[in-house]
Amino acid sequence: MRKIEHLGIAVKDLKKSNELFSRLFGKEAYKEERVEDEGVLTSFFQVGDVKIELLEATAPDSPIAKFIDKRAEGVHHVAFAVDDIYAEMDRLKKAGFEILNDVPKKGADHKLVVFLHPRSTNGVLVELCQDDVK
Repeated sequence: MRKIEHLGIAVKDLKKSNELFSRLFGKEAYKEERVEDEGVLTSFFQVGDVKIELLEATAPDSPIAKFIDKRAEGVHHVAFAVDDIYAEMDRLKKAGFEILNDVPKKGADHKLVVFLHPRSTNGVLVELCQDDVK
């Protein structure tokens, strides 16, 4: 793993949250994106070398909607940049981590992503992301 790529924050209302975080960071979100497969609308802020991703559910049965119903708004996941997502998945499986998806899927911000189950990472949802090779 190279670095923290972004922190994901689950929010109920992306528009209101964008306004709040714009005031906090002193700048606007640089991007909004819908990820249909995950039932989520996202926005991104660049803060130093790390991005902050806000996530609003677009469907009541989406992972973000379920997260907010169970835990309320807040930090949802920590994402780490990797150079080779398949090699990292293999390494982590061998090290005993539970990976939620068998193959990487397309995520927001032109990334291939895979998640580690929180029960294998002390309760933290961990995302691995790699720049999507076109």
